[in-house]
Amino acid sequence: MIKLLFSVCFLFSLPLIAQKITLSGEVRDSLLTPLTSANIIAKPKDLNQNLSFTVTDDKGRYLLKLDKNKVYTISISFMGYEQINHEIKLTKNTKKDFFLSEAKNQLDEVVIDMPMILKKDTIVYNTKYFVTGEERKLKNILRKLPGVEVEKNGDIIVRGKKVTKLLVEGKKFFGGGTKLAVENIPADAVKKVVVLDNYNEVAFLKKFSDSDEMAMNIELKEDKKRFVFGDLQTGKGNKDYYKTHANLFYYSPKTNINFIGNLNNIAEQTFTIKDYLNFSGGINAVFNGNFNYHNRDFSQFIEPQDILSSKQYFNAINITKTTSNKMDISGYAIFSHSISENFTQNLNEYSFFTENRESRNEINNLLGIGKLNMDYNPSFEEQWYIRTQIKKNKNSRTNFISSEVNNNINNINTNNKSKAWYTNQNIEWHKKQSQNHTFSSTINYTYDNDSPTSFWSTSQPILQGLIPVDLLQDNFTLQQLKENEKHHLHTVFKDFWTINNENHIYSTIGNTYQNEKFISKDSQILDDGSENDFGLFEFNNSTDFKLNDFFIGLHYKWRRGIFTFKQGVYIHRYNWQVKQETSLSNKKWVFLPDFSLKIEFNKSKKLQLNYNLKSNFSDVSKLADKFLLKSYNSLFRGNETLENELFHNLGVRYSRLSLFRGLLFTASANYSKKIMGFRNAVKFDGVNQLLTLQMAENPSEDWRLNSTIRKRINKVRYKLSGNYFNSKYLQNIDNIDVINENQNYSFNIGAETLFDDFPNIEAGFKSSLGNFTSNNSPSRFTVSEPYLDIKYDFLKSFLFLFDYRHYSYQNKSQSLKNTYNISNASISYKKEDSPWSFKIDVQNLFNTQFKQSNAFSEYLISDTKTYILPRIFMFSIGYNL
Repeated sequence: MIKLLFSVCFLFSLPLIAQKITLSGEVRDSLLTPLTSANIIAKPKDLNQNLSFTVTDDKGRYLLKLDKNKVYTISISFMGYEQINHEIKLTKNTKKDFFLSEAKNQLDEVVIDMPMILKKDTIVYNTKYFVTGEERKLKNILRKLPGVEVEKNGDIIVRGKKVTKLLVEGKKFFGGGTKLAVENIPADAVKKVVVLDNYNEVAFLKKFSDSDEMAMNIELKEDKKRFVFGDLQTGKGNKDYYKTHANLFYYSPKTNINFIGNLNNIAEQTFTIKDYLNFSGGINAVFNGNFNYHNRDFSQFIEPQDILSSKQYFNAINITKTTSNKMDISGYAIFSHSISENFTQNLNEYSFFTENRESRNEINNLLGIGKLNMDYNPSFEEQWYIRTQIKKNKNSRTNFISSEVNNNINNINTNNKSKAWYTNQNIEWHKKQSQNHTFSSTINYTYDNDSPTSFWSTSQPILQGLIPVDLLQDNFTLQQLKENEKHHLHTVFKDFWTINNENHIYSTIGNTYQNEKFISKDSQILDDGSENDFGLFEFNNSTDFKLNDFFIGLHYKWRRGIFTFKQGVYIHRYNWQVKQETSLSNKKWVFLPDFSLKIEFNKSKKLQLNYNLKSNFSDVSKLADKFLLKSYNSLFRGNETLENELFHNLGVRYSRLSLFRGLLFTASANYSKKIMGFRNAVKFDGVNQLLTLQMAENPSEDWRLNSTIRKRINKVRYKLSGNYFNSKYLQNIDNIDVINENQNYSFNIGAETLFDDFPNIEAGFKSSLGNFTSNNSPSRFTVSEPYLDIKYDFLKSFLFLFDYRHYSYQNKSQSLKNTYNISNASISYKKEDSPWSFKIDVQNLFNTQFKQSNAFSEYLISDTKTYILPRIFMFSIGYNL
């Protein structure tokens, strides 16, 4: 099937490619100097045809693909120069140069109205030059902009770099994540798309922050700046499947209100783990590296996608209010409730035995997130930010496990209940004190409390010899109560001294105070309801951990031509105390040097090198020196003597973009080596494990290489990407030191057609190879994935979508092989001047029962079958406001 569709795609595109001829040349000024990023538009006389567009490269070169024997008006424009309009009809490949003259008394408004403007760190797209009127959402517009790509997961890539913040009219849209924006903002509301590289929300900090963030700001049309728009959708499927969805947006110059709601039982995720991370907040980039920003990981409570059954309720509201020209108040509230069931089958390979395990989970998650921001700008030289965030979750999970080892079967029921509170208060102050000095300061406080309760029930004894169970019972029930409470207070003050435009000195002083408490109680609930407390057998932890980190830093940054270099050091004074039955105190000085080098050969070719020595301390639960139940077959015992880890981190990134050649190339390499850090130690007693942590020299070393090439030829864009990961780490198994090595190779080769009036097809092949070696015993896994996506807009009102994945999975160590197909399809109808839309879609077209994958951990290699929802047919009706 895949080979046939590849052939159809290739043959279908041949006649269309053959009809195109090339117009190329150079654009220069009156002094024959090449003009970089000049706009060239080819407007066809036939209004039914789409215009062609390009910009000149760093040598002033351009290239257009035009239809043979068609009449075009070629418009060449560049800021500050008179526009040229030239009519042309091509019969063969032609080379033509253009020369622009400086404009006289030209208004900025006229100059700015160009398809695309490139400045040093800014790209402005005027969307009216790229749209055809058939676009439905923001993502449809973005995919037509030169140098912009939208991934299936909602990520936006501009010139090979990921957009990390999305703004609408200069305000963060639902926390700044891209997925909700590209999927929900109507295309007909968008006027301009502005890309801001090295983004900082405080404009006068941009040159100091060394931010690697890229932001995208969506400017709305004038008639959409005070308007209610959005869409409603409801659908009914076979059996009892259903979904409803609502996106409502109100924009005005001073008030923005956005609401998104979703109710479904088809595992359609409105709020994903990536979205959660975008909503989790953070601090300004100038404080990066000054302290480890503590943020409770609530993502574990978000429903997984591969499940047997699901019910999901999601509501989110975001409000931004400009109260004056100095004050903005914004906030959002998110509520998510999901009830789901999943089922997995595992083949787990331990060092000396194999376990067959079946696991069924019933999960009920409640998650709420609220945030309030106040941005106060008393002047252009001073800004205040006050942020308050609250998160709360309530989670219950019932787990049924059947474990078979050496023909012995044990059935275990596990019940977990958890409640967690997290609050964060952050105050930031930024002041441009003078032409030479800029100050930044922050106070950040977090409170985190988690109190889970766990029960393990079985008809057979578990962890025999490791826990003091009463064996004279009909049933064996273990109970665990835990509480983890953390208080973190961070204060930082920075002075940015601008000696001149090419020389800066940055100084930092700060302090981090941590107070963490961990309590655990393990016991056996007897048949008569009484309790067998394990406290007399080195169980039941009560651990207090206090850490004070005082630090100062000094950095020097200079720029010479295409080079920007920054070097410096942070000096930390650590004082910490671990209090349990006994008290352990310690203190030390640690020096952490770092440097960075940026080489900007031109706007399209950049190289960046970064190095730093990092340090971090353990979580309090890993310092608890008594036993702790981890699962039905494992115990953990902490180590109060753990100190701070130290590790080198080195990264290099190169990017090259040529619109003239239609080429994008990016490559990166990262190296990390722990020179002092934690290593895992495990002792086995059959299937049972006793886990702990130890300090060790050079416990791990990691390499990661990534490279991507994208090349456009006529109406086809080709892509080749490759990744390599190598990790070596030391662990102790049954008092024997073992070096494990995990190697993974992967590549993706594909092609995508870019037709305007014909079906667009994306086809490719992904493959990954994993090699895991432990104690000279190798294991090998391969996964192959041919894929195909089809998108076809036809008869002006219909849209057909189809995606297909063929997975071939093989565990060569166990001679296991499995293949399965995942496919979805939909067809929708929406008349251009009608608010109504209709859609039929099929999920899991081939009714695949499960997916298969593998995973490595410190102690086992696991093959997993994850069962998924069956084939679902859905008919939906939508209404656009």
